[in-house]
Amino acid sequence: MKKYFYVIDIQYLGYRFHGWQKQPSVKTLHLMVDRTLNYIMEGKYFKTLTSGRTDAMVSAEHAAFELFLKEPIGNKTEFLALFNYNLPQDIRALSIKEVNAEFNIIQNSKVKEYLYLFTFGEKCHPFCAPIMTTILDDLDIDIMKQGAKLFEGEHYLWSYCYKPTENGVYIREIITCELVENHIYTASYFPEQSYILRVKGKGFMRNQIRLMMGTLIDLGKGNLTLKDIEESFIPDSKIKMDYIAPASGLILNSVEFE
Repeated sequence: MKKYFYVIDIQYLGYRFHGWQKQPSVKTLHLMVDRTLNYIMEGKYFKTLTSGRTDAMVSAEHAAFELFLKEPIGNKTEFLALFNYNLPQDIRALSIKEVNAEFNIIQNSKVKEYLYLFTFGEKCHPFCAPIMTTILDDLDIDIMKQGAKLFEGEHYLWSYCYKPTENGVYIREIITCELVENHIYTASYFPEQSYILRVKGKGFMRNQIRLMMGTLIDLGKGNLTLKDIEESFIPDSKIKMDYIAPASGLILNSVEFE
């Protein structure tokens, strides 16, 4: 039987979800997406597969999943409108495009960009909590900017994987890693100054961005030095970076398929 394949670009606020993957007795993004599709497709066959799982409370500007069907979608614009009408308000479908059977959303080479939004030095308005991490201590932003740049290029990143195994691939390339002032996200209740760690690369390990951010926060507090970060890159070094920055500051900004 002929199958039809579509890629749907979605965005979501992850704060009330336990990540993407379906799990027993908790609310996940995959559960809500499949529940909505099941409703609008009135029980017809479908299957969904994501390009990568996000953790609990992580948000996305652009994430992607593949939709497998046994019947083609007649009008994609109408389908997208119906899908959005029935999705919860913290999930929005942005686009849909048809792909061929050769396309594999998991195996196809992709570049992902993550943003980590944070501020420091003051207790913020509670409305900031879903997308911004607040560090109450003072941070040295200048040294954190230097530290971020150290991650660019190809490095041994065992220290930046949660529960690394013996057979993991820890030589990874980071295309971009920079710490900049936030001019993307604004709100009347945001603090005057906030910052973004922007990281771009082909493949990220479990909690990698949050461990990198945690390391930069420890650097900014004076608990670590630039030399400590450089030494963590030495092949086969087993320096443990313990601080995993909170999930709610992390945003998947884009997924580009090559």
